Amino acid sequence: MAQTVCVRLDEAATARLTALATDRSCPLKHILRARIVLLSGERLTVQEIARQAGVSRPAVWRWQQRYAEEGVEGLLRDKTRPPGKEPLPAGTVAQVLALTCSEPPGAVTHWTGRAVAEATGIALRSVQRIWQANRLQPHRIRTFKRSHDPAFAEKVEDVVGLYMDPPAHAVVLSLDEKSQIQALERTRPDLPVAPGHPAAQTHDYTRHGTTTLFAAFDVLHGTVIGRCMQRHRHGEFIRFLNAVEAAVPTGKVIHAILDNYATHMHPKVRAWLARHPRWTFHFTPTSASWLNAVEGFFSALTRRRLRRGTFTGVVDLQAAIKRYIAEHNSRARPFTWTKPAAQIVSAVVRLP
Repeated sequence: MAQTVCVRLDEAATARLTALATDRSCPLKHILRARIVLLSGERLTVQEIARQAGVSRPAVWRWQQRYAEEGVEGLLRDKTRPPGKEPLPAGTVAQVLALTCSEPPGAVTHWTGRAVAEATGIALRSVQRIWQANRLQPHRIRTFKRSHDPAFAEKVEDVVGLYMDPPAHAVVLSLDEKSQIQALERTRPDLPVAPGHPAAQTHDYTRHGTTTLFAAFDVLHGTVIGRCMQRHRHGEFIRFLNAVEAAVPTGKVIHAILDNYATHMHPKVRAWLARHPRWTFHFTPTSASWLNAVEGFFSALTRRRLRRGTFTGVVDLQAAIKRYIAEHNSRARPFTWTKPAAQIVSAVVRLP
């Protein structure tokens, strides 16, 4: 049976509660509590108050009692409650961290959450919270390769200097080739993304050949000059250099950043360089292709166009690459390098 609860409100309390219930800047819980008390002052039943306020009947009784005991101020603060479970001791947290960062027993390579929970006697969720709080991810691994180039520091300073303080009246280009781009055609059409289901494509495909993309990334403007060729020998590289030479306005000095691929240092390439005095080659250290700015463009091209693409042939693949380069150049932005050369050198020195 519905219960009638009488809450007495004077003019001052009614005015303050009305202001709270209509103030959009107040927390929603304060507005809701003020509405409950205002509806109670109209001598409505608990069921009716709960229906209009959208709460349960125990909630109505709770805030009616709180108002009767403490007034309007009682509606604006929550009572403190003891935690449902005591926090884990510091020693247990330290044990979890030490185990996670140590070698696991047996033939496994890393700790799992369940293995740590079993070894420490706590819940799996507790282990996961400790890992999250301390940014530990034992299931992940990254690869690295240290450069043993004896001129590592000098080359880093040279390349980073071009990025952060490019010479006046010059063009800084990052050159490289992305070889063996496969024209793969899936055997069935892709399935689009849907709520609860990611996009899907068949695991089998038909190969239609490969192409190589030569690219020159303009650091100052962010644009790309690209040419697709069948192979990536010194002959194709010289043809690409001629295309870049024709695209860059005359009177501009060209600083080209390249990696240590043998094609870039071929005797015929060096002879071409001697015939074009406005060109200067700057080589990145060995095993440090991440220093080449064009690698970021190649990464975006792979992720956004090639990896999920399906192509009926090499011509179709090359056309897709050209369209992507054209779209990239239409919204290009200058390349920004933020880490000084000294920080890079010191970080590499710290590696084991």
